[in-house]
Amino acid sequence: MNPIIAELTRAQIQPDRFVFKVGDGVRVHTKVREGDKERVQVFSGIVIARKGRGAAETFTVRRISYGEGVERVFPVHAPTIAKIEVDRVAVTQKARLYYLRKRVGKQATTVKERRLLEAAGALDATSTAEAGLAAAEAKAAAAAAVEAAAKAKAEKAEKATAAAAKK
Repeated sequence: MNPIIAELTRAQIQPDRFVFKVGDGVRVHTKVREGDKERVQVFSGIVIARKGRGAAETFTVRRISYGEGVERVFPVHAPTIAKIEVDRVAVTQKARLYYLRKRVGKQATTVKERRLLEAAGALDATSTAEAGLAAAEAKAAAAAAVEAAAKAKAEKAEKATAAAAKK
């Protein structure tokens, strides 16, 4: 990636901003401007997809409103998102839950929840939470390593151009 673009997008990314995954029930608090006033609007539903990476990463939230399915796509790193609350933690086997679009009624919002699997003894709550935190820390460390490598490469290029200018 171009170092200039990487530097600009790095400023927009907030690495540990929100920790959630596909299948989780979330409440997204967005800032809405109406004239000269600003208020917070809540959109709650199930995360059915996460796409992209870096500053362009987005997630799709689906809910049933008055019998109709409503989906909304949010950028993860948008400054208009005040906060994201995770209501229900789910265990999914797919990266995209587009099959929920075909379902009707209660089945349209039903995903295997972690608490039900924990009660059955299939999952250990502390180990999965620690694994999620460790994954977030590893992702942040990898981003820092990429940043350091890009900086070193840029400095090396500057030294090479300075040496060429002296000759």
